[in-house]
Amino acid sequence: MSHDTSAAPAGDADRAAVLDTARRAKDAAVALATASRAAKDAAVVAMADALVAETPRIVAANALDLARARANGTSEALIDRLTLTPDRIADIAEALRSVAELPDPVGEVVRGYTLPNGLEIRQVRVPMGVIGIVYEARPNVTVDAAGLCLKSGNAVLLRGSSSAYDSNLALVAVMQDALAASGLPRDGVQLVPGTSHEAVKHLMTARGLVDLLIPRGGADLIRSVVEESTVPVIETGVGNCHVYIDAAADIDKAVAILVNSKTQRVSVCNAAETVLVHAGIADAFLPAALAALQERGVTIHGDARMRPYAEAAGIPFAAATDVDWAEEYYSLDLAAALVDSLDDALRHIRRWSSGHTEAIVTDSVEASRRFIAGCDSAAVMVNASTRFTDGGEFGFGAEIGISTQKLHARGPMGLPELTSTTYVVTGAGHIRG
Repeated sequence: MSHDTSAAPAGDADRAAVLDTARRAKDAAVALATASRAAKDAAVVAMADALVAETPRIVAANALDLARARANGTSEALIDRLTLTPDRIADIAEALRSVAELPDPVGEVVRGYTLPNGLEIRQVRVPMGVIGIVYEARPNVTVDAAGLCLKSGNAVLLRGSSSAYDSNLALVAVMQDALAASGLPRDGVQLVPGTSHEAVKHLMTARGLVDLLIPRGGADLIRSVVEESTVPVIETGVGNCHVYIDAAADIDKAVAILVNSKTQRVSVCNAAETVLVHAGIADAFLPAALAALQERGVTIHGDARMRPYAEAAGIPFAAATDVDWAEEYYSLDLAAALVDSLDDALRHIRRWSSGHTEAIVTDSVEASRRFIAGCDSAAVMVNASTRFTDGGEFGFGAEIGISTQKLHARGPMGLPELTSTTYVVTGAGHIRG
């Protein structure tokens, strides 16, 4: 019996389109889960080659997004993140080729042993299945996510921001053609249809068709996905990172680490947003640190005890409020406070941290040990910049994001974090008595 859907409400049509896309991804995931490493690597390299070959098509599509962004008054910083040039496309393609060279996590034995009764137990990595990625602005994420998911044997549903819609449409079409030419299902990489938030909601509630959602972007995007989704979610990215300068810190190291953590690149989740300085080292540390920060254009949002140091250094200063202690600035702004002990620093961090990265600078082994034990974050740095919390810096080769939650994956997520596990139990006619 046929049904006339021509008069169906637009919302129903949108939902049907998203669910159809998810069903096709589910079918594709079956084939990808059993694909050999050679087949997956060849497909990833084919996608890279196709992106380079189709550069004029991609740049033309990107121009439509850029024109729309400028007409809407989008900031130049966001326009730069949105822009695809031939050189940037070549870099994106090269990153894909690097993914092809990484070890395949699928089939890896996490642990294996033989029971006294002779049963062989193996815990083996297997693909998640269908992974949905919800992200903002940067079209390079479209390619990165597709490559990582394909390499780990997963189908991927990509939902970028509407600002990059034409760019993403072209990128996905090019990658789908390359997949099909490589003998793998083109539906292994798909763009979620629609540009409205309703389309995202349909993706977030496609439980049973989508196995995992990963949001990448600002706090509002991540909160929306976490609160509205019925599909399991891994939270990523929000980084209210702290640097604690201990009483036993080496001054030169402490200044270098703080300046690098805050200013090396401000628009990333692993940049420091708050510095806590032990009062016992303030007179020695703060003049040098504030001078270095001032040279780089930093504004201090400090407590009352920090004000006289800032005024003496001539660095821009504003009185800190609870908003500052919670803020992920993405700018040359730094919250700052003096603390009387390591325990005071830990109390501040536990109250305000987003669980991303905390750093201690100290020459005291005991202080570092207590700091590590007292922090509840995905990464803890000892005498190192917060900027090292990154899949590439950790030697993973690539990452899908940085998880700040505690289930399944925490910290930078490489290929293994895009897999689950299956227990394979092998017997010889065993029955349970």
